Amino acid sequence: MIQRTHTTANIRTALERSRAVALIGPRQCGKTTIARQFISPDSPNYFDLEDPLSLARLDEAMTALRGLTGLVVIDEVQRRPDLFPILRVLMDREPLPARFLILGSASPALLRQSSESLAGRLETVSIGGLSLRDVGEKSNSMHWLRGGFPLSFLATGDTESFAWRKNFIRTFLERDIPQLGLVTPAQTLFRFWTMLAHYHGQVWNAAEPARSLGLNESTIRRYLDLLEGVFMVRQLQPWHENLKKRQIKSPKIYFRDSGLLHQLIGIRGQKDLLTHPKCGASWEGYVIEELLTASRPDEAYFWGTHAGAEIDLLLFKDGRRIGVEIKRADAPRLTPSMRIAMTDLRLERLFVVYPGERRYTLTEKVDVLPLSVVMAEEKTADLFF
Repeated sequence: MIQRTHTTANIRTALERSRAVALIGPRQCGKTTIARQFISPDSPNYFDLEDPLSLARLDEAMTALRGLTGLVVIDEVQRRPDLFPILRVLMDREPLPARFLILGSASPALLRQSSESLAGRLETVSIGGLSLRDVGEKSNSMHWLRGGFPLSFLATGDTESFAWRKNFIRTFLERDIPQLGLVTPAQTLFRFWTMLAHYHGQVWNAAEPARSLGLNESTIRRYLDLLEGVFMVRQLQPWHENLKKRQIKSPKIYFRDSGLLHQLIGIRGQKDLLTHPKCGASWEGYVIEELLTASRPDEAYFWGTHAGAEIDLLLFKDGRRIGVEIKRADAPRLTPSMRIAMTDLRLERLFVVYPGERRYTLTEKVDVLPLSVVMAEEKTADLFF
């Protein structure tokens, strides 16, 4: 088992300061494995709501939970939304005999129930699959190809990993989406998801996929919001500066897991990946997810003008503005776009992240960093901010 030390440390810190922590993320991303590092599944304090025995124990939920002390884990909590009012009562006790770690697939229903019933009591920790920091820099190529879902990354070969991802997508569409209470035809959503893969790294425009699928644009936007809500895609929003320039106002689309992107566009191995037209865009999205996971900024955007100037990431933390450009090149150089971004956005620093091995400076406040250096830093936020 791969140890996810940074994730478990974040959860432990959250549990120390909050009455309850919600650990949310997509199915099969490793939430249950992480929770079992805190409490054994054989403990009376552990409830798995996909287990009939746990469900039976919670028939009288207040009676079952009231006497427990220490940490209590409730897995797949979105299956029992009626638990949230009970948890609110238990969390308001003084002194507090128990803290709660609740797990759930990323679902709008889970977030809505928790925000209504547990406001001010619940801290949310969102996770994806294994990060590059978890698996190590030597596994970079395989991690980029297969993505971070543990069973995909740890498969015995690329063929087995590809097959797992294919089955994951089918099961996700046919079983998991309906369980969230969302009535969407699986085949239509699959066609949209596949189409979306070709928008990876591009500015979003709902009109073209709407025409292709014979649907209206509002339905297409609802499908996109659905896939974002279950952590399959990211809509990276544009930043608007007070400039006398026409700036891009639509989000960019990125798949949050590179392995799912590669499965949907038919990339099976390293050779396919490195010769595919989407190779550069795939690398960009992969690095963006790794940087956001590691640096944990307060806010993240991209910025671009219709004249062609752009910056891949604009990060805000503690009032500071940091720009990040992502280049899949042997030796990135200073570009006019970088100069414009530094001036127009008043950046404190600009980092260019690339897949090489050498760190160097392009000009004052502009540094080139290998991805390996960024990931090797104990706290990436300290490196950037």
